[in-house]
Amino acid sequence: MAPTIDLPLSKLTHLFRIAHARPIARRYFVVNGFDGALTMLGIIMGFYGSGEADPVVIVSACVGAAVALGMSGATSAYISEAAERAREFEALEEAMGTNLEGSVHSRARKLLPFFIAAVNGAAPLFISLVIIAPLWISMFVDGAAIHALDASLALALVVIFLLGVFLGRISQTFWLLAGLRTLLVAVFTGGIIYWLTG
Repeated sequence: MAPTIDLPLSKLTHLFRIAHARPIARRYFVVNGFDGALTMLGIIMGFYGSGEADPVVIVSACVGAAVALGMSGATSAYISEAAERAREFEALEEAMGTNLEGSVHSRARKLLPFFIAAVNGAAPLFISLVIIAPLWISMFVDGAAIHALDASLALALVVIFLLGVFLGRISQTFWLLAGLRTLLVAVFTGGIIYWLTG
């Protein structure tokens, strides 16, 4: 059963600080966000190769994939984080020789998996919806469909580059090199898909 969150924001912030939630959530967001962006790029390149450019069909395929990625990310993150936090909590109790149920560490352990699951599920869904926004708009604006696929492809590459830049800042790597590295992965992946479907 999910714990009820009736804590003031300051207490929640304290709990997440104890659980080191920020770096964990940041890592999950980037990793699953990259998965979402690369998946959208793959679908778009598949339609490029097939010559199919109906925005309704493309958006339907992309939304289906985005929702599946979001659900997969949320459930897998919750299961893995809940198990990991339970193991760490038991080790902490054993090290301290006391029952910590009801303590701040116990509350942090119970809340963190839900927070991480929300981040991990939202990342690919949000990024995917951003990437397919031009295709979505083209469904309601006359004459926009002709450039919508190009715009979504360009947006996917920009998002992937920016995720690389963000990773570079975290790892203190030169931002341009980090961005170009993820962009190279995207271009290589897109090229393979276009070659296979063209």
